[in-house]
This record gives sequence, structure tokens and C-alpha cells, in this order.
Amino acid sequence: MSDECVPAGVSADDWAATPASVRAVVLALQQTVAQLTQRVSALAERVQQTSQNSSKPPSSDPPSASPRPQRTPSGRQAGGQPGHVGHTRVLKPARAVKQFVDFKPPSCAQCGALLMGDDPAPERRQVTELPPIPPEVTEYRRHALTCLVCQHITAAAWPAELPDGSFGPRVQATVGYLTGRLGVSQRDIEEVMDSLFHVDVSLGSVAALEQDVSAALAQPVAAAQTYVQAQPAVNADETSWREGKARYWVWLAATPWVAVFLVLASRGAKSAKQLLGAAYAGIVGSDRWTGYNWLATLGRQLCWAHLKRDFQAILERGGADAVIGEALLAQTHQVFDLWYRVRDGTLSRAEFQTAIQPIQKQVHELLQTGATLTQTKTARRTPLAACGTMAPPQLRYPKRQRQ
Repeated sequence: MSDECVPAGVSADDWAATPASVRAVVLALQQTVAQLTQRVSALAERVQQTSQNSSKPPSSDPPSASPRPQRTPSGRQAGGQPGHVGHTRVLKPARAVKQFVDFKPPSCAQCGALLMGDDPAPERRQVTELPPIPPEVTEYRRHALTCLVCQHITAAAWPAELPDGSFGPRVQATVGYLTGRLGVSQRDIEEVMDSLFHVDVSLGSVAALEQDVSAALAQPVAAAQTYVQAQPAVNADETSWREGKARYWVWLAATPWVAVFLVLASRGAKSAKQLLGAAYAGIVGSDRWTGYNWLATLGRQLCWAHLKRDFQAILERGGADAVIGEALLAQTHQVFDLWYRVRDGTLSRAEFQTAIQPIQKQVHELLQTGATLTQTKTARRTPLAACGTMAPPQLRYPKRQRQ
């Protein structure tokens, strides 16, 4: 009896006078209500999730999630305003002009006299045009000649520098650029190559050229990956990728100067190690995906965009959670404000390292407090955030080299 929790609103005497069977029913109902309340709260939070307080993409947001701010009409007409500095096309220097065409008046418009000479400062107007692009077709012919002595037929060898297949390196590079960089579909590549370059490329040839370009880039990609794995800080991410009916994952490792993309069959730790190197010991900026859990805790920098959404979700839970969430968001805004100044060149990195330290301490204390709250999600999430926001600040933002 003494170990039982007396329900709220019921005195100890009344509870003691309640039959044991009734107390058992009341306690069971009380537990059920608590479970249902927690479940309703979780479902309500899920319904209210947007890209501002969860990992959902902005494309999934309803119109009400990001209402357009109501702007007060200024009364001014649309377009450039008085005092606005315009941007005009700068004339190219004479060395970049292929042809000059001069127009001179033959006679005086007033008296009709013959006009001679040149205007020292004529009005200039340049027109840029694309020339016709006829494809250059080179036919390589290998001869086989019969020996007049022994009648043996000897064929010439194809030179090593001769391109494989029917298309040269520029056609291959153009197809690779259009598909890989600009995302043009293979069927549209057929039209582009025919309409712009007058090159007949079938759909099967486009796919084959893509494979040729991938093979040619294998060595540079490997060199880029080696460079990335040697950097003190890397930002990593992954997303789904489909090839036909098969599902793959695109992994990204980005540094200030080099970014590497790999299409791998798995989203697990094995692929993350293949991307970063199994022995990587620097700072990795990422989300909370378990594929990165093999990294050292102090080597994890959780993405601040994800943290900001988490803190917003904590705020929206209300009560004590809202107090912690609001305080964490305030510290997050300070982090972004300082980083914008570093990016804009108005704050040195050494000054940034000094300014970030009290923010680090405050964020860590707030997260530790959040871990003690009764709200399950907040209590479970904040210790994970605390582990990921305490990475050494001198490595968190790698120094950008200058050319």
C-alpha cells in the first residue's frame, strides 16, 4: 500500500479506503491514459512535422508551412528604381573580335558634299553569333598488303592513339557533360547532338559513351578521393539512387576544394568507410545516420541545419521543452551569425574560435538539462546532440585555401 502511487485528486485516506480490486482498475486505467496521451502527443507532433522542425524535404511541406510574408505596397513602379546602378554588356577588346564592319556616310546630309576619312571614335555595337558546327569526320583506313616474295598478307596496326568506337574524345566529353553535369536525359541527348552539333548518336551509343567517360574518369576520381580522405574535416551525406529497378545510394564527401560522389549498393557503415577511409580520424560533418556511428564521438559534427530543426521541434513541444528549445535556437542563431561574419571576411577564424567557446559551453549545458526532461523524445535526442556539437572548433570549419 505504501509503495502505491496515489492518483492525483484523491486523498490518501480515500485511496486507503478503496477496495484493492478497484484500485487495480484505477491504476490500470491511469497507465492506459498516460500511454494514450503520450501516443497522441507523438502523433500530433508527426502531423505537424515540416522541413523546419524535422528531416522532411521542403518539397513535402504544405502551403501553410511557409506562408509568404505580407508586404506593404511601396507605391513604386516595378523595375529598376532611380539611382540603381545598371549592368551593361562590356564590349570585347579588338583582339577578341573576328571581323570589323564599318558604315560611313557617303555624303553630307546638309549640303551633299562628298565625305572622306575616318571617325576617331565611332559608335560601336558588337553582335555575338555562334558559327555553324559541322562535325569533323575522319576516316581511318588500314591497308593489308600482299608480299610479292612469299605472298603473305600483312595488315597495318591501328595506332594506339586512335579512339575506340565511332566517336572522338570531344563527343564523349560533351555527352558526359550534358548527362552527368546538367542532367539531360539520354533521349534528349540524341536531339541535342543532332540539332546543335549535327552528330547522329543513337540511344544505345549515348549509354555506351557514358560508360566510356566513367572509365576515363576513374583515375581522377580515385585521386580526388585520396585527397578528401587526407583532409582534417569532411562533410558527408547520402541519398537514394535508382538505376533501372535496382536501388543504390549516392554518397558525398565534400571539402572546400574537392567533392567526391560515389554510387554504392549500401547505405551502411561499410559504404561510409569506403567513402571516407576506414581509418579516417578527422572531423566529419553529417546527420545522425547510423552509418557514421563507427566514427569517434569527438570526431562527429552534427549538421547545424539538422540541429536547428531538432531544437525547433523541442520548442514546439511546449512546457519545459519549449524553454530549452528556445534557448538552444538562440545559441544556434549566434553560431550562424558568427559563421556568416567569417564567411564574409569581417571576423577572423582566430576571433571565431574565441567567440564560439562560451556558446559551446552554453549549448552543452542546455543539452544536458534537456536530457533530464520527462518528454521522451527530448530526453533521448539531446544527449546525442551533445555528443555531436562538442567537436574541437579549430577543426570544425576547415581553413579555406586561397589561390
